[in-house]
Parts: sequence; structure tokens; C-alpha cells
Amino acid sequence: MKVRDLALQGGLAAVALVAAFFVWQREPAGSPGEVTVVDAPARALDSVRYEDDTRFVELFRDEKDRDQLWVRLGSKPPKPSVVGATDGGTAVAPAGADGGASDAGTAVAQAHGADAGTPQVVGTTEPPPPPRELRANETAEKLFARFAPLRAMRALGEMDGKKLDEVGLASTARKLTLTVGGKPQDFSLATPPGGWGTPYLRREADGRVFLLGPSLLPDLENASNRLVDRRLHTFDVGDFDAVVITAGGTSRSFIASGKAPGAVTLAPEESPDRPDEFARNWHDKVWRLMPLDFLGRGEVPPGGEPEEAFRVEYRKGGKRLGELTVAKGQGGFFARTEHTTGWTRLHAGVDALAAEAAKVSAPVSSASGK
Repeated sequence: MKVRDLALQGGLAAVALVAAFFVWQREPAGSPGEVTVVDAPARALDSVRYEDDTRFVELFRDEKDRDQLWVRLGSKPPKPSVVGATDGGTAVAPAGADGGASDAGTAVAQAHGADAGTPQVVGTTEPPPPPRELRANETAEKLFARFAPLRAMRALGEMDGKKLDEVGLASTARKLTLTVGGKPQDFSLATPPGGWGTPYLRREADGRVFLLGPSLLPDLENASNRLVDRRLHTFDVGDFDAVVITAGGTSRSFIASGKAPGAVTLAPEESPDRPDEFARNWHDKVWRLMPLDFLGRGEVPPGGEPEEAFRVEYRKGGKRLGELTVAKGQGGFFARTEHTTGWTRLHAGVDALAAEAAKVSAPVSSASGK
């Protein structure tokens, strides 16, 4: 009897362990009252794309490393203007169209060999610039995980045309596409009143409408400021013990010491007990350079590759840790590091740093006179 009881208790314990394992493996449940719109684990999510009538934003996994996220920012081709006609037969562009003067509309219609009273479709044929691919930051990684599973505040079912028009879903240009396991799932997004608030989401596959949470979309709508990794380096002051500064064909090595948030103390390698205040101040300004604009992966600055002005190499224990290259191109200075995807445009005022770089990197015989 005791053996039977022990066997029964052991079996129940085994079942409990199996149940606990599956509960542990399950995706975390949403908040009370939430409904699931897309039931998929985060590891199966390939990309999240948001678009409106003028631009698009896409968060996507790297093909070679699925743990690395990228942000793709792009513009859509402008919509052509429709040139109509007045009762007098004078072609005019509708309000809000480019070049909306009546004489401009007449000229366009005549240029196309058409009657001035016939509506014409006009617009620029210049394609938008290629989209930029930039490294995603930690905020983007957290946001990406919130789309799989995708949850909403409420499920509202299907709506008729009148109701869709009332909530802003009848003719919206805002779209959301989630690609899960290589298969896209499309949604329409209503524009909230006043441009902010809780948007409505319509699943195109079955027409069901959901009330989406208010905190999910703002980061996508402001992706260039919120989702792009804007760091020049992933290391900080105190993570390197040597700096090599190169400019004008000459290089000079310094021993580096200090901790964030203070400036790095630099002492020439040949005289480590004599810190160089000029080099210290110069490097502090270089370290605090703030990129104005990040160019995308594979994107070349206007006018072609810029010409190097100076370079700063960071070392730890004799091994290269990272490098900053500052170069002058068409319209200003650019920077590139071991972490950036390409060139970054710098603010004005780098000319003085470029000129002083030659003094900092000069040999001891020349540097002693500065």
C-alpha cells in the first residue's frame, strides 16, 4: 500500500514538473484585458515596417546575425498633382498642389499637347533618395520585442464602411506590416485625432479592428531620433590606456589615464611622467564631438569620399580597441569609427581641431615649441 502511494505521489510530481516546464517556456501573458493580435514569439519576428503617405520606417534583423537589428529609413515618391479645369477652360492645380497657379496649370496642359479644359496629372519624376540603413539602438531592440506577440487594448470586431470612416480607417495612408517567419501580415492604422493618442488598427486578413495601446507607435514615427544608435564608440573613458594621434603623415603615442565623466589625461609615451595639457584639452574636444547626421550603410558623402584630416586610435594592453577618423569633404567635416555603419556629418567648427591635430601629433622636437 505504501509503495503504491509513493508511486502515485511520484507520478503527480512528475506531471507537475512537466506542467511547470511548459508554463516557463510560454510567452509572458499580457496585461489584464489585453487581446492578442499576432500570436508569435519574438524570435520568429523578422521585421516591423511602418509607413505613411510620404515615408517608411523598418526595423529588421540582420541576415547574417539575427541578434543584430537595423533601422531602414526611406521616403516615398511624391504623389503627382492633378491639374483640373475651370468653367472658362483654364487649367488649374488643386489647392495644396505644387505650383498651384492657374497659368502654371495651363502651361502644363499645353506642354502635354492636351486641351486646357482636360484634367491632367502632373508631378516630379525624380525618384526619392535610396533608403538609409542604420544600426538600431537599445530602445529599438525593446520596441521590436513588443510586436511579437502583438497585443491590443481591445478587440472591436469588424466594422462597416461608415464606422471605418468615423474612426479614420476608411482611407488611411498609415500602414503597419509585421513579417513573421518570412510571411508578411498587413494592418491599417488610423490617424488619432490631433495626431496623437490611441490609434485603431485593422487587420487586413480578416478585417477585424483593434484598439492599439498609445505607447507603441511614437518611437516608429520618430525613428531617426529615437531608434538609431548614435554612439561613436561602445567603450568609454577609462576603457583604454593608450592613444595614437595621426595627422599630416606624422603620429604620436600617448599614455591615457582617467575615468568618466572627466577628461582623459594624456602623457607622451617618451615622457610618461609629464602630462601634456595641450593634448589633453584637444582630445577632450574630439571625444565630445556630436554627430549631426548619420549616413547609411554603404552611403558615400556628397562629392565622394572625404579626405582624412586626422585619426585617433585607442588601445588597451597594446591591442587596438577602436579608431576615430575625421575627414573633410564637400560641405564640411565627417567622422567614422569602428562602431558607425559609415560616415557621420559633424557640426561646424571642426576646422580648428583639424589644424591643432598637426601640433598634437608632431614629433617631440616640433611639439616642444607649442
